[in-house]
Amino acid sequence: MDKFEEIFDLQEKLNERIGVTLKDLTPEKKTEWVLNYTRAMQQEIAELIDSVPWKWWAKYQEFDEQNARVEVVDLFHFLISAAQALGMSADDVYQAYLAKNKVNHQRQESGYTEKDHDDSRHIQ
Repeated sequence: MDKFEEIFDLQEKLNERIGVTLKDLTPEKKTEWVLNYTRAMQQEIAELIDSVPWKWWAKYQEFDEQNARVEVVDLFHFLISAAQALGMSADDVYQAYLAKNKVNHQRQESGYTEKDHDDSRHIQ
């Protein structure tokens, strides 16, 4: 098992320990859990932002790099859970990442002067 697969396995076990089973969700439950995880990620992003001195008017702030790292990992927990709620495996995410990365490079090569809503439709 590679590291990415291990992370997916560990996240599945943690979710099940919490009482959340993400396999074979109905469309309604899939929607509910993707929304739950998206909201959780929004909160983790806010916590990540608070780790960085973003208030230009406040002199008391310090960069809390240790906490920023923890918040990134928390984001990853919820992102993996969202992928699992969508029925994606570690390999599915990896393959989709490769395909989307290629699209992003193609966009840069073309100057990305206009949005092509269909250039990512092939990505599963």
